Amino acid sequence: MKLGIVGLPNVGKSTLFNAITNAGAQAANYPFCTIEPNVGTVTVPDKRLDFLAAMYSPKKYTPAVIEFVDIAGLVRGASKGEGLGNKFLENIRRTDAIVHVVRCFDDENVIHVEGKTDPIRDIDIIDLELIMADLELVGRRLDKSQRAARGGDKKLRHEVEVFEALQKHLDAGKSARSFEPESEDDAELIATSDLLSLKPVIYAANMDDEGIADFENNAYFKAVKERADAEGAQVLPICAKTEQELTELPDDERAMFLEELGLSESGLDRLIKCSYELLGLISFLTAGADECRAWTITRGTKAPQAAGKIHSDFERGFIRAEIVAFSDLEACGSMSAAKEKGLVRSEGKDYVMQDGDVTLFRFNV
Repeated sequence: MKLGIVGLPNVGKSTLFNAITNAGAQAANYPFCTIEPNVGTVTVPDKRLDFLAAMYSPKKYTPAVIEFVDIAGLVRGASKGEGLGNKFLENIRRTDAIVHVVRCFDDENVIHVEGKTDPIRDIDIIDLELIMADLELVGRRLDKSQRAARGGDKKLRHEVEVFEALQKHLDAGKSARSFEPESEDDAELIATSDLLSLKPVIYAANMDDEGIADFENNAYFKAVKERADAEGAQVLPICAKTEQELTELPDDERAMFLEELGLSESGLDRLIKCSYELLGLISFLTAGADECRAWTITRGTKAPQAAGKIHSDFERGFIRAEIVAFSDLEACGSMSAAKEKGLVRSEGKDYVMQDGDVTLFRFNV
């Protein structure tokens, strides 16, 4: 999974990136501090995998990973080349989802490129630039489809109709995410266009210490949450500066600091949960003396396709999956005890994988 961190200059993007990746991206109080996108890979914390590792003492321990890309601040006119322009729109195009950092605090010592704090205006600026870039792309796709449809092919004519409707929607200043296709086939057709404003979004409402302490009553946060709810997006209350301070503390002090703040999890842990929920992802687990590993799949994936995540031969020669729910395995304390209680199941090709399934695939090629 690759998440692009975007927003206007000086809203806390690089500070948040530093905090969640501990990669040391430059963070300074002037626009376009980030020119080339910084990339950091973080492991997904999973106590279930830790339990399995303690059980098997494997040679390898392989958690799921997420790649974060810190993309330079966009400004008005980015789709037309303003600021650092289209180059950074292309960086967004290569991500699975967008973490849109929105400034939700006032500080006269931190420059705001628009003059003052207004999170909804800031969201609108970024959205408009993505929509403008999409309009250009949809226009090119429509021209191509119209030329191809001159032969009278019904499928191509329908494609023209779909993209004409989408073009009209975008032209009204609405994101591709809010466009409602008439069928699943139409949705799949639109997805082939790689549109920026179609990408799922998490709004990271970046607050100061005072704001995060009572974020539910923070006017800026409430405005962002209302916007997110209307779009079906996720919203994450966070203080990027505090998160960065947390990374500099030893584990025991970090836990105490989080407790003092009234938080049970770090911003990274909460962001990862948001990301999985937003993208409809779950993890299944494999365990043994050689390796304990977490595998990320889309919710609703069937057993053969999950096996294919490990190796294409596993999917091609799939016979069955031997599965025990992690909660059952944890309660039993060992795989042998789980088998004795009949909790290890044999599942076939139609089985839909569940989050936390501890799995052994049987195959033959």
